[in-house]
Amino acid sequence: MQGIVHCQSVRKATMKTQLKKGTLDMCVLAVLSQADSYAYELVSKLSQGMDISEGTIYPLMRRLQNESWVSTYLVESSSGPSRKYYKLTETGRRELETMRQEWQEFVAEVENVLRGGPAATKEGAQQ
Repeated sequence: MQGIVHCQSVRKATMKTQLKKGTLDMCVLAVLSQADSYAYELVSKLSQGMDISEGTIYPLMRRLQNESWVSTYLVESSSGPSRKYYKLTETGRRELETMRQEWQEFVAEVENVLRGGPAATKEGAQQ
């Protein structure tokens, strides 16, 4: 019995980890669509709803910047060095909208399968 519980726990963690990897860009862009933010603040906001570490955010932000989805600027801080703020670009806004649409379609497809509906609901997907 203990082995079954452990396997279920590992599977749940693995599935959740994979889902997070697939949606973290969208989540970061969504937070930035509300307001510009620096990395630690992004982690703080995201960690209110999901497990995320500060070490995860820096490589992600570099990648989003390389994709031109975010830009950066420095703001002087009274409590230490300047902070690098991230700002969503117009390209990032368009990408976020595309991601949201794809996410909603994906969730609807999965929900349909879980409810016992056909596995493929898009035109031509059953050919």
